[in-house]
Amino acid sequence: MEDSPHILVVDDDRRLRDLLQKFLMESGFRVTVADSAAQARAKLEGFQFDLLVLDVMMPGESGLELTRDLRESNTVPILMLTAMAEPENRIDGLERGADDYLTKPFEPRELVARIRSVLRRARTVQRDKAALRFGPQSYDAQRQILTGPDGVVLLTAAEARLLDVLAGSAGEPVNRDMLRERTGITGSARAVDVQVTRLRRKIEPDPRTPRYLQTIRGQGYVLWLD
Repeated sequence: MEDSPHILVVDDDRRLRDLLQKFLMESGFRVTVADSAAQARAKLEGFQFDLLVLDVMMPGESGLELTRDLRESNTVPILMLTAMAEPENRIDGLERGADDYLTKPFEPRELVARIRSVLRRARTVQRDKAALRFGPQSYDAQRQILTGPDGVVLLTAAEARLLDVLAGSAGEPVNRDMLRERTGITGSARAVDVQVTRLRRKIEPDPRTPRYLQTIRGQGYVLWLD
């Protein structure tokens, strides 16, 4: 267990908090719990966590407010739990810095699957923090600079956000709705397709037969790194 990911569960509902702790420990994680944002802050000062499972609606400081404040200085991955199913509520959480969300009520196995997915993305980003490489090109995610054989390749803000999201989930398909929410692309799913086509023109040797930014039928788009 010493090498298992350490998760902090923050929820004011004691019954749910205890159930999550039991289920996540049975799934192989180390788990610490907190019943409020204030208690979570105290735990964060004493431990280094691999991920936070954070309830949105709590008395006092909400999960949204805590997430926004943590993102000023802390990059710990955050998975938010919310009873609000409207897209604008989920988008609000993502814009404040959450890495994923899950709407209550949820299937515990889905929570575990999402936790593992977020942890994989976090490890990928950490490993390739200096530069993400695909073919003869490299992408500095921190500065949003794409460099090819002939030098810097100019990206629009939308293309850079799209590449950031795909790189953060490298090797895993991301569906169009999730891409729209995480990049802020407005319009229909077709708007995502348009941005993908434009990005392919800048990173693919032959955009008509993409090698790195591929379409996975029924699942969305995936970016393959070297």
